[in-house]
Amino acid sequence: MAASKPVEAAVVAAAAPGSGSGVGGGGGTSGPGTGGLPRWQLALAVGAPLLLGAGAVYLWTRQRRRREAGGRGDAGGLKRNSERKTPEGRASPALGSGHPDGSGAHLEMNSLDRAQAAKNKGNKYFKAGKYEQAIQCYTEAISLCPTEKNVDLSTFYQNRAAAYEQLQKWKEVAEDCTKAVELNPKYVKALFRRAKAHEKLDNKKECLEDVTAVCILEGFQNQQSMLLADKVLKLLGKEKAKEKYKNREPLMPSPQFIKSYFSSFTDDIISQPMLKGEKSDEDKDKEGEALEVKENSGYLKAKQYMEEENYDKIISECSKEIEAQGKYMAEALLLRATFYLLIGNANAAKPDLDKVISLKEANVKLRANALIKRGSMYMQQQQPLLSTQDFNMAADIDPQNADVYHHRGQLKILLDQVEEAVADFDECIRLRPESALAQAQKCFALYRQAYTGNNSSQIQAAMKGFEEVIKKFPRCAEGYALYAQALTDQQQFGKADEMYDKCIDLEPDNATTYVHKGLLQLQWKQDLDRGLELISKAIEIDNKCDFAYETMGTIEVQRGNMEKAIDMFNKAINLAKSEMEMAHLYSLCDAAHAQTEVAKKYGLKPPTL
Repeated sequence: MAASKPVEAAVVAAAAPGSGSGVGGGGGTSGPGTGGLPRWQLALAVGAPLLLGAGAVYLWTRQRRRREAGGRGDAGGLKRNSERKTPEGRASPALGSGHPDGSGAHLEMNSLDRAQAAKNKGNKYFKAGKYEQAIQCYTEAISLCPTEKNVDLSTFYQNRAAAYEQLQKWKEVAEDCTKAVELNPKYVKALFRRAKAHEKLDNKKECLEDVTAVCILEGFQNQQSMLLADKVLKLLGKEKAKEKYKNREPLMPSPQFIKSYFSSFTDDIISQPMLKGEKSDEDKDKEGEALEVKENSGYLKAKQYMEEENYDKIISECSKEIEAQGKYMAEALLLRATFYLLIGNANAAKPDLDKVISLKEANVKLRANALIKRGSMYMQQQQPLLSTQDFNMAADIDPQNADVYHHRGQLKILLDQVEEAVADFDECIRLRPESALAQAQKCFALYRQAYTGNNSSQIQAAMKGFEEVIKKFPRCAEGYALYAQALTDQQQFGKADEMYDKCIDLEPDNATTYVHKGLLQLQWKQDLDRGLELISKAIEIDNKCDFAYETMGTIEVQRGNMEKAIDMFNKAINLAKSEMEMAHLYSLCDAAHAQTEVAKKYGLKPPTL
């Protein structure tokens, strides 16, 4: 998610099945750790943001697959065409040749011959950089060409459009390409040139439709057209997300998501159970006094609501404590900021986090936790420098805080700074030897390093490390989940399936695990029904799991069920936890819309599952 990591074209990830072409390897072979993923499965790769420092490893996996998909131009043998600037057209046919019947044909051929001659003259002017003269010649060719000669006429219009393009007359380019396409509906060169003209004219929707048609006609084998699709999809996604996110209704995530998030902290005062360190001036043996404090403190009421999983009331109770400038104001500011982040309101969260960080008299663990959360927020907003500064400051003010190193390690994974990530996880483990999560994520970082370096001995060592972690921490679901991802990379599908089953046994309410297991069925056994059944189960467990809706939508695109796909993407959009995540989901949705329009206009559909 770092700013330097591109989001691959959604039209590629969501629309190109590529049966059996390997990810990361050329000519259908799999790169290390890919398992020969079909392209439709790479829709997972169009990215989800880091949410408050949680889930970085899952995100890295998705980013990695994105990068591998984007790398097909080199590893997979994609054509990297030079920019299409030259006119086209065959040499003129011999005069008088052609029509065997002889009746009136000679005159017609002469007209076509003269048109071809004018075009050839225009080509010479074009190559000499004399574009105005070239346009005159192409115009003459158009006027001379018999109207029934659709292919020739479309070429003349396309050539004139190429000359207009050199003069940056984008409206004329689009008009001539439109005429060319009307005459020859599957004319790739004209469609792509019109797409570029629409881009210059800021007609993003029209640009996307044209470049989608080009991608399908070229079988997703041309890097240039895919890069344009990527560019316009990102621009459209950002525009729509900016408007939608600004006016969205705050949405509380599912209880399972919230509990999972808080479980990633061990030194977080606000997530500790009630009556631990919150009544330091009270006699904890005096039940009456404890109840009185509880009734008069908005923060303590908020903590009680947390235990009851009544999350919707927490922000308002914290606000009461803050307005009263109560005893727990710093804690209330941090808890309110945390829930603002959870509902996707970073603008409201930042002032609260800033204030906690600036409170020198506040508990250092509160300030460090605020820095971790603000740093994660910055990373979500693609500001890695500010994020790194906050994590480093947290380590400076609270060097014995294991959470700092745990979450900074996740940040380093996202920034591809794997050695630094391993060092941070080591420090977290030194401070908290029983931190199963840190040990599992350290194994994944080591696996990541070995995978990136294509070092088979290090890969095997990392896999052995996973075995040791799950043996030492048999109740750590994250260990099984990360091991399952590594096993899937190594095409050990049966064992990966067993690891996901272990996760489900330990955390039956974790919807994300069902999605990953469903995808495994698709990759392993091409069992579409079982895969969809598991992803549907994820939605049944957590109807706010945007990852499940996104994945379901991507699969429906590949099945050719565009209406259902768009419905799934829209549901995911309404659940997006950040503007960036929403933008990516809009990209997927727009890609599906574009394919629908292309199917209507040109009868073009990518292969389906």
